[in-house]
Amino acid sequence: MPDFSTDLPSADDETLRAALEQAEIPALLPALAAATGDVALIPDHLRPNTVGMMDPTAGLGPEQQSEARALAFEALRKLRDQGVDPSVDPVPDEDFLRRLLTYATGGSLDVDDYMDLLREELNIGGDPRTPQWRKDELAPDRPFRVAIIGAGMSGLAAAHRLRQAGLDVVVLEKNHDVGGTWLENVYPGCRVDVSNLFYSYSFAQRNDWPEHFSSQQVLLDYFRAVAETNGLRDHIRFDTEVTSVEFDDAARTWTLQTVDKDGREEAIEANAVVSAVGQLNRPSLPDIPGVERFEGPAFHSARWDHSVDLAGKRVAVIGTGASAAQFIPVIAEQTAELTVFQRTPAWFIPAPNYTDEIGPEVRWLRRNVPGYTHWNRFWVFWRSVEGMMPMATVDPDWDGGELSVSAGNDFMRQMLTGYLQAQFGANPELLEQVVPQYAPFSKRFILDNGAWATTLQRDDVQLVTDRIAEVTEHGVRTADGTLHEVDVIIYGTGFKASDFLMPMKVVGRNGNDLHEHWAGDARAYLGIVLPGFPNFFMLYGPNTNIVVNGSIIYFSECEVHYVVGCIRKLLETGAAAIDPKPDVHDEYNERIDAQNLKMAWGVSSVSTWYKNATGRTAQNWPFSLLEYWQQTREPELTDYEVLQP
Repeated sequence: MPDFSTDLPSADDETLRAALEQAEIPALLPALAAATGDVALIPDHLRPNTVGMMDPTAGLGPEQQSEARALAFEALRKLRDQGVDPSVDPVPDEDFLRRLLTYATGGSLDVDDYMDLLREELNIGGDPRTPQWRKDELAPDRPFRVAIIGAGMSGLAAAHRLRQAGLDVVVLEKNHDVGGTWLENVYPGCRVDVSNLFYSYSFAQRNDWPEHFSSQQVLLDYFRAVAETNGLRDHIRFDTEVTSVEFDDAARTWTLQTVDKDGREEAIEANAVVSAVGQLNRPSLPDIPGVERFEGPAFHSARWDHSVDLAGKRVAVIGTGASAAQFIPVIAEQTAELTVFQRTPAWFIPAPNYTDEIGPEVRWLRRNVPGYTHWNRFWVFWRSVEGMMPMATVDPDWDGGELSVSAGNDFMRQMLTGYLQAQFGANPELLEQVVPQYAPFSKRFILDNGAWATTLQRDDVQLVTDRIAEVTEHGVRTADGTLHEVDVIIYGTGFKASDFLMPMKVVGRNGNDLHEHWAGDARAYLGIVLPGFPNFFMLYGPNTNIVVNGSIIYFSECEVHYVVGCIRKLLETGAAAIDPKPDVHDEYNERIDAQNLKMAWGVSSVSTWYKNATGRTAQNWPFSLLEYWQQTREPELTDYEVLQP
């Protein structure tokens, strides 16, 4: 019988075979090839097929899988018998790494184009994104403080990298702890919808994730551990909210006005400011007449009121987006009656293991196969890098109306429709209500393990698609005149994602107010900087949201790398500040806007948080991950007006 409590040196053959049955071959074979130096472990005929991104077999047939596991078994047994330390990740040379990457990507792209990016994502043999300079070497006598607003995912990444470079850093966090959205969102069922292998920092990997898609508490503990391990807590001022940030034209510095939980105000001076306040932190309540009249408990999912006992209650949920789809199946187990009000149905992607814990076989593999965790993470990364981009791109010759934008997009629509038909087939009336009438990728996908259909088909759950006319003292009235009487209302209506940096006041050069400047249409160069606001950097700024490729942590790490590079330029040249040129900013945004109009989300008329009040896609990045990585590698001072002391 397999014994997964053992480590590689003492594991028997039965344990090896049983563990390998659960291994992902595109990660397994290159990991073992790197560990053994044996190129025969990555033959061309066993290359993964990256076209079918949702195919768990990676396009390998039963005989190919069997052959791959047999090769892996012999290699792993050899490593065991040689007494190899599985905690040491082998570092292949350049040529061997190129062959490994060519195998792992299925030969689908020119690896040389991606080589440096892929090496960083693999993160084998140290941390390649560590700044290769220190402030005390470049400008030892120059005081330079960086103020970071927010200690969520992006803020911690920025603090870590800037501290590695020896910068004086202060992090201002309005909450009592780190974690940002993963501290604030504590609704039932809250979890990430990206594999935890990829929704984690490249510099802080772990091989003992308990779940495939981490729950809120697991992620919060992860970010707390990152802060502790890297000594960041000493640089964070908790319970401190930034109310305004203002640039001093003469001193070339920023003044941040703060207020703590006791109402004490303080002004903090900084040479540069990094805003890491995120986009999904200000709940959006629907503009429905009468919401203030309801006499029972009512709250937004992002401000969950745990003092309200839902057991035996009649509960209304308004909204069926990502958060609602997570908590509705959970609370349905408690409520007496649950009424779900849906404005627009979502496309669901099947994820059978969405709420599952990781099995002992996979935990054993990540702990005992040298490099497997890195290659496993890489495979998750590559599978989601550019594979679905063609399916989201508009074919101008395709006539699919609102339902699809290309042949590939229509194939995705048919596949996802088939999934809903399989889930709701016994209930044709409900099926008609849940199948979207817009092209896939126009709105955010939702991962599903079958819980959505199971919940909506319960006898004590009702899906209402009629327009809401008003909220009354006792419930929700729809446009057909029906009053749905309830005891509790929960709003799962998302966030004010387009209100970047609100409610903080930001004043740049010559007294220029940022929110007046934007006038509700936020834009930035690279999503990071904007003219008139020198040394002011944004993380998760305009047009840096991902839809079909990657993880937001990937973007944050790219952005942080760019910010660190900008500060290096300041210290190297002795400049006081850099201010992006308007023409560079404008040309960049014209290109972003043009490409977004070539994507499903840009041409669709469906309501979505991707678009702001002007109708422009202010959130999404419409190009490849490689292109963003390339653009954030090295700041070009020619893009900036350089301000001297």
